[in-house]
Amino acid sequence: MNFLPLYIDPGTGSMLFSILIGAAATLFFLAKALLLKLKLIFAGKKGVQDDKSYKKFVFYCEDKRYSTVFQPVLDEFEKRQIEVTYYTGSQDDPVFNTEYEFIKPEFIGTGNVAYAKLNMLSAGIVLMTTPGLQVYQLKRSKNVKHYSHIFHSCTDSSMYRLFGLDFFDSVLMTGDYQAEDIRLLEKQRNLPAKDLITVGCTYLDLLKEKMATIPEEENHEFTVLVSPSWGKSALLSLYGEKLLDPLVNSKMRIIIRPHPQSRISEKEMLERLLERYKDKSNLEWDNERDNIYSLKKADIMISDFSGIVYDYTFLCDKPVMYANSEMDLLPYDIYDTGHEPWAVTTLQKIGIPIKESDFENIEEVIKNASDSPELARLRAYYKAESWQHIGEAGKLTADYLISKLSDIENSKDNKK
Repeated sequence: MNFLPLYIDPGTGSMLFSILIGAAATLFFLAKALLLKLKLIFAGKKGVQDDKSYKKFVFYCEDKRYSTVFQPVLDEFEKRQIEVTYYTGSQDDPVFNTEYEFIKPEFIGTGNVAYAKLNMLSAGIVLMTTPGLQVYQLKRSKNVKHYSHIFHSCTDSSMYRLFGLDFFDSVLMTGDYQAEDIRLLEKQRNLPAKDLITVGCTYLDLLKEKMATIPEEENHEFTVLVSPSWGKSALLSLYGEKLLDPLVNSKMRIIIRPHPQSRISEKEMLERLLERYKDKSNLEWDNERDNIYSLKKADIMISDFSGIVYDYTFLCDKPVMYANSEMDLLPYDIYDTGHEPWAVTTLQKIGIPIKESDFENIEEVIKNASDSPELARLRAYYKAESWQHIGEAGKLTADYLISKLSDIENSKDNKK
């Protein structure tokens, strides 16, 4: 009898391995949860009070690139000597290099491994930037009292994928304007009203402080920062070489900062561009965690509908050019609101449009692009609208979370 050798290609093998690891982790945490539940059943009410795995505050940072969102809040909890369990999906999260006493960081892996642990949590309040709670793999745990979402950009509240915020108990907003779409979707979908609290923007508060410490460049060259969003409607996917060829063939310094998700979802495209421009001495690729170093160097930005537009205009007060502000809204919550995205309509007011026909003479177009008092006034107006309580976001976030847990615990005691 002849046996044919079995072959599994590396991609399939890697996928199967990930599935097995995820399944094993899920079974492990399910077993732990079942054991805990049995203990509580046999222990009665006293067992509920003695739940050793219960944590008052849990922050979940799915990737280190969101660590700046949490740092001002962690600093505030540390100052108040209140313990926080900080779960992170990055082994090199900056939190591990910070000398906290009351912040307890733990690496919990990514994907299904992390979700298995999070889905079995026992906690008072869970704070996260991750949307889609109860929609995909990340589920609400029955042993968590309150889930809170905090924004990682000053943009629309409805620009998450469908049902992105539906199953949170509260949303911590950067500006009051974000409440309108949330309330509209709650009514359309017959959802209970969430707590909507405007706390400001934690990461912009932090980046503002950091940017002030970066020295000005010596022998500065005129610099163009290309910093798009990701996806088929984004700048690099839509135009790619058509835009970059004339840019890198100019005498200007060019910095390209791809969206972090591009490195995951558009890896092939980025590898193609990296190879194409590998010998261009005036081109730099920015892969730093913080965007402020490139923002500080740039004299002008070319982007699309990316949230980094607002980081740049709010922190640097410099002009932005946009080559495309249109996107397919169907997969996003905003499609159900019937509204135009705030990020797009605002960009059209504070930005300078360029067309594909301008690419051939891009250096001349950029050099002739002029700022104006009106553009500066509009930048200031929308900054005030979307980045409220500047410098106070960490404190206001901590105030709300601590007060909310106190209300939950008092309500529980009253019911008893």
